[in-house]
Amino acid sequence: MADRKSTQQDRTTRLGRTADRPYWIWMTSIFIRAFHQVGAAVFLAVFLLPGQPDLPLFYLVLAGVTGMLLMTTEMLHHRQLLREPAGLTTLVKLMLMGMAVHGWLPAAPAMLAAFVLAAFFAHAPKHIRHRRLF
Repeated sequence: MADRKSTQQDRTTRLGRTADRPYWIWMTSIFIRAFHQVGAAVFLAVFLLPGQPDLPLFYLVLAGVTGMLLMTTEMLHHRQLLREPAGLTTLVKLMLMGMAVHGWLPAAPAMLAAFVLAAFFAHAPKHIRHRRLF
């Protein structure tokens, strides 16, 4: 049996500032996230499946618009999001994706790395995901 003290969160971790977010925005963000995952899945599939990439414009717009809405809803709650790993990861993900789309990096590995990085930090514990870095 593990020692209880070693499994508890370190209370000295400095998290970014948070603000209250209305409940309806939080609930809406759950549906936005679901639609974002659909658009992002099609986007990723275009780069990973063999053949000529042909991304339907609808899914590109869906992923982009819902991604911006998700960042907005997160920034309403986490006021210092760009100072936390969650926000910085999003910027790194966008840079990797942009470099892959423009041919500066191999498309399939860069896209896969961007999505794995995003998934890792989306599911990381709160004290890691929202730790204030600077």
